[in-house]
Amino acid sequence: MNTLYDVVILTAKMGKTGEIMEHVRDAPPAKGATLHGIWYSDIGALGKVMVLRSFKSGDDLAAARQRQLLDGTYYGTEGLIDDVEISTYAHFPFLPAIEHGSFGAVYEMRTYGIKRGASLQATLDAWEIAVPERTRLSRLTCAMYALDGKTPRFLNIWPYASLNERSETRAAAVKAGVWPPKGGPEHLTTMESHVYLPAPFSPLQ
Repeated sequence: MNTLYDVVILTAKMGKTGEIMEHVRDAPPAKGATLHGIWYSDIGALGKVMVLRSFKSGDDLAAARQRQLLDGTYYGTEGLIDDVEISTYAHFPFLPAIEHGSFGAVYEMRTYGIKRGASLQATLDAWEIAVPERTRLSRLTCAMYALDGKTPRFLNIWPYASLNERSETRAAAVKAGVWPPKGGPEHLTTMESHVYLPAPFSPLQ
């Protein structure tokens, strides 16, 4: 089984974003879980806090999810949030594990919808070929495909020093013909991009 990820997006009540991130930081770790990132939205839908964890096993992830449901609390943020969105993802198998450190002041979270009936393997194959050249231009934190939800989709996370660097790097990748992956777009239905900033205490900076 590929590494499993738990992605939680908390919608903050007005003015509660910072307090929510502190609650996430201080929450007791779930069994088998590794916290990778705590970010808050800066471009796109505002007032969002995104939490990324990985789990050593599906059993550990299911137990953590069940405990959240039974307790009715997400990192002790009850009273601070208006909504919560939870998704489970599997790591693209050919990519290295997430490395913690300081890699960018801004993080782009890109989500692609996959056509129903399209082969996910075709997307994985296209990315496996294209990623080595693309990551010579800028770092890729991770890419992973959803295991739940109505829409087949995958999420990729890219750190950049600035929004200008993001624009320049993406333009350079297109000009050089290394991105998007050859044949990749024909399997997609939607594209969404949101810019998040890391909390000061996020393992990923």
